[in-house]
Amino acid sequence: MIAKALEWVGGVDGFLELVDQRLLPGEFSTLQCRDAAQLYEAIRTLAVRGAPAIGVCAAYGLVLGMRNLKSGDGIEQALQTLSESREYLASSRPTAVNLFWALDRVRGKAEEFVGEKADAGIAALCEFILAEAHAICREDVEMCLRIGLNGERFVKQGSCILTHCNAGALATAGQGTALSPMFEAHKKERKFKVYADETRPLLQGARLTAWELQQAGIDATVICDNMAGWLMKQGKIDAVITGADRIAANGDTANKIGTYSLSILAREHNIPFYIAAPSSTFDMSIKSGAEIPIEQRPGDEVRSFAGMQTAPDGVDVYNPAFDVTDARDITAIITERGVIENPNIGNVAEHLRASPA
Repeated sequence: MIAKALEWVGGVDGFLELVDQRLLPGEFSTLQCRDAAQLYEAIRTLAVRGAPAIGVCAAYGLVLGMRNLKSGDGIEQALQTLSESREYLASSRPTAVNLFWALDRVRGKAEEFVGEKADAGIAALCEFILAEAHAICREDVEMCLRIGLNGERFVKQGSCILTHCNAGALATAGQGTALSPMFEAHKKERKFKVYADETRPLLQGARLTAWELQQAGIDATVICDNMAGWLMKQGKIDAVITGADRIAANGDTANKIGTYSLSILAREHNIPFYIAAPSSTFDMSIKSGAEIPIEQRPGDEVRSFAGMQTAPDGVDVYNPAFDVTDARDITAIITERGVIENPNIGNVAEHLRASPA
């Protein structure tokens, strides 16, 4: 079974249903977001997380945002409300570029719709926004599948794959990014093993990735983050595959904190290091990873976990949610369009200019 992280239920007056990932693996529960504030809180508190999933949710969030309209508001006020909702949802998390990509796509298409249909009413505009959000969701599902098909050859018979954080179905509308090649290899009855870093401080690898792999019937073992290098030295890791939250024009990649360390360890041990991400994760306005904004999370995420205190009261905490892996340490980036070998500013641009496969 492959989990389904999110689903829009009903028409324009419907709601967005999300798996509450804060409760996994102990409890499987869903949230129903019926306004933009509920979705904002779900994104901020990581009830829903993963760059592609956040993007899809944000698109639906603009449908929810239109509920702020008052009786008697006209089409210009509707567009203003749409822009305000875009700014509000964009402030929920700063690093995952898919969030901004989806919000800007929906707002831009809605403005074009109004410009082309001078007599369009608010009801028609809301229907259009919902249809565009549905389109983004469908594309995400297809994107995940294509990443899996393009990357499954890197999951070889009898191999051991290391992954970090969670870039599976829970992080997307489909079957995931980094886990998608594993799901596709599993469909071909290929035998392999996956080591899932626990991913401190919120344990997305232990709580979410291990749960997904177990549900799918894939051999999975959880390890502490600081064990990865020792496994590599013992020859127990054949490849590393992770997701991404933003990729700069030169191929530098932001992903969950700890990914950079894995890239250095992989280089030292001559192990291929792959990034799996959709083309929407590329931010061509950013030249290198040095320009990627890094989200700082609350210190309490480190001071305690699951209600248990793990550090002294009042101690200072540094808690960046992401780090940046240099393109030179990435063997290839797997997208829905194909594979970028040895990513750099030239072949990244060429890859994105090419038509999807």
